[in-house]
Amino acid sequence: MVKLSVIVPFYNVQQYAPDTLKSLRANAHADFEFILVDDCSRDETPDILARAERELPGAVYVRHEKNGGLATARNTGIDKARGEYLTFLDGDDWLSPGYYPQLVDAIEELGCDFVRTDHVQCTARARTIHRVPHGRRGVVMNPREAILPTDRSTSVDYAYAWAGVYHRRLVDRGLLHFTDGLRTAEDRPWIWKLHREAESFAAVSLLGVFYRRGVASSLTQIGDVRQLDFIRAFDQVIEETAQDRDAAKLLPKAVRTYCAIISHHLGSIERFEPAVARKLKSMSAVALRRMPQDVLDEALDSMDIQRATRLRRLRRRPAGAGVAA
Repeated sequence: MVKLSVIVPFYNVQQYAPDTLKSLRANAHADFEFILVDDCSRDETPDILARAERELPGAVYVRHEKNGGLATARNTGIDKARGEYLTFLDGDDWLSPGYYPQLVDAIEELGCDFVRTDHVQCTARARTIHRVPHGRRGVVMNPREAILPTDRSTSVDYAYAWAGVYHRRLVDRGLLHFTDGLRTAEDRPWIWKLHREAESFAAVSLLGVFYRRGVASSLTQIGDVRQLDFIRAFDQVIEETAQDRDAAKLLPKAVRTYCAIISHHLGSIERFEPAVARKLKSMSAVALRRMPQDVLDEALDSMDIQRATRLRRLRRRPAGAGVAA
């Protein structure tokens, strides 16, 4: 039986894929499989992955004939996975040698639904350790208890799918798949669903994933219309949380986070193409009016003056203003 399935989407990352694959080779194990999903790359990535299928122990190569985005590529990998445990890696990131065996040991020792880990963020030559915003380490807890408090960063704000490992029973319960077609913020509805509906989790002090920031082809660096998928992602978070049995407790956190993300994008609006910037303002204004207004009022009252003023001004924006390209 396969112990661990590692799902790795790739899209136009010929410059970085060799390092990613080299790090997977340094984590190979007789009962590990590496599902390499090419999301219809237009560079040399498919050739690199076809070669890896022959040379990397446990490699399974899958190619999309149409680009579907990161969420869809991960879902393809989940559907192919045979492992007792599943984890993720992005095609431009890399691992320390022997990291995955330690990750499997951690979740097997704890016996929980999923485990979250720290990571190293890499921007050019700079290296920064980012910790799971959860103080208790190596202690199995109810994931719902890690969503709050509203006004502090918690585990649902640390949405990186590759920063952890997940038991197959989450697949069987329909909790591990992503919202198909989301291009950005695909981790947000996913992490909220995990924390609302899974039964147990733990955070561990294990470093081994190196997350590459500042990649030119990454959607975090591109100001086109795909960036606006964060609105669809957070609308889903709000809608699903509103139906939760603890909606009154959890909605303030969801709304405040949504507001913070809108404000973040508005604060760097110059990186968007002009037509997309106008659409960002229009769609964000409509999104604010869709939120539970009493909860929104409380969220804005709790935010700093700069962000609150920016969002209140946007909230008053006439419907349809600035939509034209």
